[in-house]
Amino acid sequence: MRILLIATNRHNRLQSRMNAQPLPIGLAYVAGHLDPDRHTLKVLDLMFAGDDYLSDVEDAVREFSPQLVGISLRNLSNHSYLDPQWALPLTKEVIQRVRAATQAPVVCGGPAFSILPKECFHFLEPDLGIAGDAGEAFAELANRIEIGEPSYFDLPGLVYRQNGQIIYNGMRCFSEFAKPPRLEELDMQKYRQAGFGIGVLTKLSGFYYPTSEAATQTEEGAWRVIRPIDEVVAEVKDLEERFSLRKIFFIDNCFNIPTHHAKSLCHALIDAGLNLRWNTNLAPYNCDAELVGLMKQAGCALVLMGGMRGDSHDGAAIGERLEPLLETTRLCEEGGLHYTISQRFGEPGETRETVDQKLEFLRGLKPAMANLRVGISLLPGTREAALALDEGLISDESELIKPTFYLAEEVRDWIVDYLKEATAKNPRWNLL
Repeated sequence: MRILLIATNRHNRLQSRMNAQPLPIGLAYVAGHLDPDRHTLKVLDLMFAGDDYLSDVEDAVREFSPQLVGISLRNLSNHSYLDPQWALPLTKEVIQRVRAATQAPVVCGGPAFSILPKECFHFLEPDLGIAGDAGEAFAELANRIEIGEPSYFDLPGLVYRQNGQIIYNGMRCFSEFAKPPRLEELDMQKYRQAGFGIGVLTKLSGFYYPTSEAATQTEEGAWRVIRPIDEVVAEVKDLEERFSLRKIFFIDNCFNIPTHHAKSLCHALIDAGLNLRWNTNLAPYNCDAELVGLMKQAGCALVLMGGMRGDSHDGAAIGERLEPLLETTRLCEEGGLHYTISQRFGEPGETRETVDQKLEFLRGLKPAMANLRVGISLLPGTREAALALDEGLISDESELIKPTFYLAEEVRDWIVDYLKEATAKNPRWNLL
């Protein structure tokens, strides 16, 4: 069966300032799970397409004549309060252009689709949707469609329409990521020069991000996926050998948790003698000088860290709650490991005093870049989304398919101008 996979992400700026074209690694994993002996594959990546990308979509469909089309939606938005960009309308246009050229069923999925599957399905109007890590699920769906088997509604994560109603059982599909991503269909030379580097998965655990030292003491079983270290190293070697790629972004919610896993991976990279430059996410807890040194020796060039999280008025002084973050940034500075820090403003309980304390804290750091985020980009199921409901900012969480922000009432009228003035005096600060 001929299968066309389309990556619709065209957001190519990091923090609205730097070029960063992220490779559609999720779609590449889906492609890697398809049986090449049963299916002929074509991948259309819109990241580097020109302004007339919809014509590129229609041309690809007419030339390839697919029997199944998969659409990957990476982000709901760019999460910027000052310049919000909603991603779903572009994907909807792509689906409409596909339908103008073929009657092949259209299946939508991806990280953004999985956040609000029914709402995204309603807006985008595909034939089917898959919520979750879709490698195995999409491959099984393709196999069943190929043989004309209509009973695929039992597949995990499937979203569909029946008798005018959108059906989703609330269960996401999960992948073991047992097969490597198929990258040959992508323009690897362009991605070689883009952004933070090619994504290599190490660990996944939903939206897990620790907000305290105690929260870092999670068991390995709490992670959805922890890939074997030898597989990670082998994948990096393969990228270097096949595509001359030495710039990697390790996809990991918190690279340093569990600490022993992070150190073991660093040792393996060092022992492999790879000439790498890599970046990743670092939690501002559970870090020590040994790990920073190992990361630096293994080729880490930059880590991304979040700032203080949680309610500013939860009973702990803001200075006390920033202490772990301060310690981690000092370890990075002393170890020569560059870092960026992302600090949000306008969270529940925010006041002028807490804003000034956060700004003063940032002034004492030496980051490669500090990203000051105005408001909290709302996601369903979060405490801030519940507050937005209580305060009447939204009437239902289904509205969160569009860019929606929580901003504390006490700072709402002046915070943007106040932060603009602060960032104007600091060339390494970026306001979002």
